[in-house]
Amino acid sequence: MAAVNVTDDEFDNVIATSDVPVVVDFWAEWCGPCKQMAPHLEAVSVDMAGKVKVAKINVDENPMVASKYGVRGMPTLMVFKDGKVAATHLGAMSKQAITDWIKQSV
Repeated sequence: MAAVNVTDDEFDNVIATSDVPVVVDFWAEWCGPCKQMAPHLEAVSVDMAGKVKVAKINVDENPMVASKYGVRGMPTLMVFKDGKVAATHLGAMSKQAITDWIKQSV
């Protein structure tokens, strides 16, 4: 399953209704490292389908969720497990590093 784009309005529902942990990518169009990491996240979302869900939220278009969770830099990844933040990572990572971080976090 490919990563899904979510908005401020959809965010809480996506997190609350997921039966698997949700990896949230807080990103922005102007963020170079975010663009570099995007294909890695897409690949991870396919490779780990059924184990985790990957959601992407554009912080410029959806600032409320980023503010709520104290996102100050990008890219920021958060793992939500049972509706709560289980882990946070700031900065770009390779596909393998993302996979390893998710496995350690869930």
